Amino acid sequence: MPTWDVNLYLQFANERTQPSLDLITRIAVSRPPKRILDVGCGPGNSTEIIRRQWSPSDIIGLDNSPEMIAAASIAYPEEKWILADIVTWTADTPFDIVFSSSTLQWVPNHASVFVHLLKQVAPNGVFAVQMPMHCKLAVFQLMLEIADDPVWKSQMHKAKGALIVEKPSFYYNILQPLASRIDLWETEYYHVMDSHESIMKWVSGAPLRPFLEALEDEEQKLRFQERLHAGLVQAYPQQKDGRVLFPFPRLFILAYRES
Repeated sequence: MPTWDVNLYLQFANERTQPSLDLITRIAVSRPPKRILDVGCGPGNSTEIIRRQWSPSDIIGLDNSPEMIAAASIAYPEEKWILADIVTWTADTPFDIVFSSSTLQWVPNHASVFVHLLKQVAPNGVFAVQMPMHCKLAVFQLMLEIADDPVWKSQMHKAKGALIVEKPSFYYNILQPLASRIDLWETEYYHVMDSHESIMKWVSGAPLRPFLEALEDEEQKLRFQERLHAGLVQAYPQQKDGRVLFPFPRLFILAYRES
């Protein structure tokens, strides 16, 4: 998993937080949740949204990035934060809601990880997940094409596989044996960006990072970014006011635990 630049990531905080809000509003619980786990809490923006929705709940934010946990602790010192590996961490007491927004696409072995996280949910609770569908993004396809340049192709195997999102049917089939109900849907957001440079900043905060970290020197990184920017100009046309529409699809999953 790449290292994180918190300030760069938060340059589009509103756009990155909206899917968390949309996921929360679809969670149907019969009573106020007592315990909530925010898996991959990042700098705490999703945890803050959870707090607004269920203010009396005991909420814990968990992330494996020291940079993100440090930022969350400063921004929201009253909350509980845990630095731990999502894959191996186990709750002493199950949670009424296990929530994860824009995180699990960075974690391999979804067949085991998703089942592990659903098992951290108490009976009648819910496992709520949102993941960006990068494979449908024109900008991500450009990254994969550039990564195949013979100059650095041998260095790009790990970067090309850093983001993982399976088909909706995959998640249904692995979660269904433990769930009483599963809701799945996709939403495509159209972000209005000031320029192509804005899209470059967006992807530099997350999906571009593994590709740049795989390169040996600053000259190669600059060349990769220049080629990506040139591709963006072709893939995302300017609108009449000079701005650029950035379509961004996301997958949502709600798996309700059996009683």
